[in-house]
Amino acid sequence: MTTLGSIGSGNIGGALARLATAVGYDVVLSNSRGPETLQDLAAELGPHARAGTTEEAAAADLVVLTIPLKNVASVPADALQDTVVIDTSNYYPQRDCRIEALEDGSTTTSRLVQSLLPGSTVVKGFNNLNYRHLGSLQRPAGSAERSVLPIAGDDADAKALVSAFLDSIGYDAYDTGSLADSWRFDVGTPAYGAPYNADTSGAFPPPADSGRQVTAEVLERALTAAQR
Repeated sequence: MTTLGSIGSGNIGGALARLATAVGYDVVLSNSRGPETLQDLAAELGPHARAGTTEEAAAADLVVLTIPLKNVASVPADALQDTVVIDTSNYYPQRDCRIEALEDGSTTTSRLVQSLLPGSTVVKGFNNLNYRHLGSLQRPAGSAERSVLPIAGDDADAKALVSAFLDSIGYDAYDTGSLADSWRFDVGTPAYGAPYNADTSGAFPPPADSGRQVTAEVLERALTAAQR
């Protein structure tokens, strides 16, 4: 795998693009406003990055979907046929409007995304930490200071592909199970945000240097404490 497509190129998408280009991936950036709005970011990232359409980003070897949940239905699902999609979605009712299936717990955000992109294989990831921490906590393989990030998905091969991507950009993957289990690191759970943030001021976004290492043991405790 050599190319990462980013559908959405905001804070999380931009942070992942920086991490990916830094280790040699080619990145195709896209957003809903058109490639011309991403030329500055592409130039900043260097020769491994280019701005493109959503369809061009969807043609990459691996795609990260990093847009508001309410906008996922507008993504061209056919363009993602047979593609592994990393879903960073979080559900915020005040932004996304009330979704009854999420309110009553009958589904999860990533299962909802999977239903909207039926030809793809969705793996949830990168939703539970701030972009400033994502862009500062990466460490080389074997480092005693490396952090783990949770993933969830229904396909073992897809999770292996995403785990390899995480490893390449400086993180270990922690497999939490299926998309049905992915609520354990959603908004409002103990695993969402707080474990990675050493800042106690409540500042948002948190200071760039406030990220702290999260080991598998720390993440496991947070996941176990989650309740619905």
